[in-house]
Amino acid sequence: MGQRYYTIGMAGHIDHGKTTLTKALTNVDTDRLKEEKERQISIELGFAPLHINDEMEVSVVDVPGHERFIRQMIAGVAGIDLVILVVAADEGVMPQTREHLEILSFLGIERGIIAVSKIDRVDPEFVELVEDDIKEQLEGTVFQDAPIVLVDSLSHIGLDLLKSKIEEELNMIEEQKISGSFRLPIDQVFSVKGQGTVVRGTIYEGAVEVDRVLRVLPKNIEVKARQLQVHHHQVNTASAGQRVAINLGGVTKAEIKRGDVLVSSNDYIVTKTIDIALRFVNPLKYLIKQRAQVKCHIGTTEVMGKLIFFDRNEVENEEGEVLCQLRLDEEIVTKRGDRFILRRPTPAETIGGGWVVDPNAEKYRFGEATIKMLKDKQEGTPIERVKRTLNHHQVLSIADLSKETGITIEAIHELLDSPEMISIKEGMYSSASVISGIGEQILESVNQFHQLNPLMIGINKAEMSQLLSKKFKKDLIEFKINELIKEHTIKRVDQFISLYSFEPTFPAQWAKRMESVVLAIKNDGLNVLTWADYVSQSGLPAKEANDLLHFLLGKEQIYPLDDKLYLHQEALEHSINKLKAEKPEKFELKDAKETLQLSRKYLVPLLELYDKLKLTERLENHRVWVK
Repeated sequence: MGQRYYTIGMAGHIDHGKTTLTKALTNVDTDRLKEEKERQISIELGFAPLHINDEMEVSVVDVPGHERFIRQMIAGVAGIDLVILVVAADEGVMPQTREHLEILSFLGIERGIIAVSKIDRVDPEFVELVEDDIKEQLEGTVFQDAPIVLVDSLSHIGLDLLKSKIEEELNMIEEQKISGSFRLPIDQVFSVKGQGTVVRGTIYEGAVEVDRVLRVLPKNIEVKARQLQVHHHQVNTASAGQRVAINLGGVTKAEIKRGDVLVSSNDYIVTKTIDIALRFVNPLKYLIKQRAQVKCHIGTTEVMGKLIFFDRNEVENEEGEVLCQLRLDEEIVTKRGDRFILRRPTPAETIGGGWVVDPNAEKYRFGEATIKMLKDKQEGTPIERVKRTLNHHQVLSIADLSKETGITIEAIHELLDSPEMISIKEGMYSSASVISGIGEQILESVNQFHQLNPLMIGINKAEMSQLLSKKFKKDLIEFKINELIKEHTIKRVDQFISLYSFEPTFPAQWAKRMESVVLAIKNDGLNVLTWADYVSQSGLPAKEANDLLHFLLGKEQIYPLDDKLYLHQEALEHSINKLKAEKPEKFELKDAKETLQLSRKYLVPLLELYDKLKLTERLENHRVWVK
């Protein structure tokens, strides 16, 4: 089965025996500070290894119980797999017990054991009353079916049973994912003489190795993992679920603080605005108003911010989940699904908690449309979330998709065969609806151009791409153009794009006048008037005349003698045939003049046209037929 890693939180009211029970289980005194020894209370988080069996590596986090140290408590239980809620038999459930229960529930911790401590201080009958009180308090919570174990830490009564229950509960917990990008929220920073900066924390995701290059977010400081220790034992690797100390190179203690996050990749978002699904303590002691100042505890971070509602202006008592937004004063590192706790700064109290729906949120309008959008975000399947994200960003790499959606890279790879995901190029993806939308815009642009310019071969590709790039990314436009060409929906001639079946035609309202211009040029043979004369005689407007000229030249129905005179294709062919019949091999200027009966005004540019068309080649004072 392999080694598995778990973290257990020891929670409960102050002086209910959490630290003593931790020491009895692990033989480690987690109160290491002088002040903790003197005051006999836990101030900072304490950690100890617990041996259950050879397949499990378990860390115990002893969290402070005093209300003044609630932030340390939240930092300690974030990321734990199992909680042991300690309730002293001589006091029963106390206010801090209830608050810890609320916090654990908001953080999504679903498995727990109730350890009734100090049973040696009360009669067995009183212990039964305490058990009944605990069951009543847990009714309706996620811990209502949690096993209750009676223990005495000093005499070690019940410890074997407690360890057995711990093993049972851990066996029912899904193992943390070692695959994926490494993430460690830092809860302790210190320096060791001769070693430098050391950070500690519980690995949320992934794994880390010695000599791995990492980054400290949100400051984005590059560091190197020089040494790793798990419970004071040096190791080469550490994985999700393990408590680890990392000796970092490239950074000083002053540059890092608790709440910073150590990561191995760019998969994590640094943000100040997050969409959240929030549940409130019920009942609340005080009204929560729109834009209320709150303190957010997420991972090991605590940061001030404002609570933004989109469907109400205040909350008094609310049993359901509220979709809203947090706008924070400082940047945090988070991803979809991360749990958080909200506390009121003054008077200090827990008001609620929930999970991150979108770590990369934007500002929205107040109203039902926003609530519907947030519900779609909240409830969407992985492919729906990917589709929504791609619709917003248009094109993303797999790594950026993972970052934006909170879906692991491995899970996104499993979605690549979905028709909703379109591979644009190696490692880059868009959504089917985005690509379809671009296709519609391309076809609309081309069709509209044909309507307005029926004589032109098509729209200039660069101009169309420039126009569409105001709405779509250029590489997506290029991708869809190529796709439409392969499908024979459009065609490309040189730099022009047209519908596949399109052929230029005279516009209905000008057809007769255009035909008259062509007929007049044809009838005049080699002695043509200027283009301007024909246009003037027909009454064609300037734009239509210019379009007609380009059309006739493109179709090779006329050929330019110069920039004013244009010859019909039939007249040109007639002159070639006539001259070739008289002079089949070569001819001079005077020969052409005699045969064609043309003045120099027409004759010289006509013979130069022969040269341009590669029909003839000049050799000294005569021309030779090439073909």
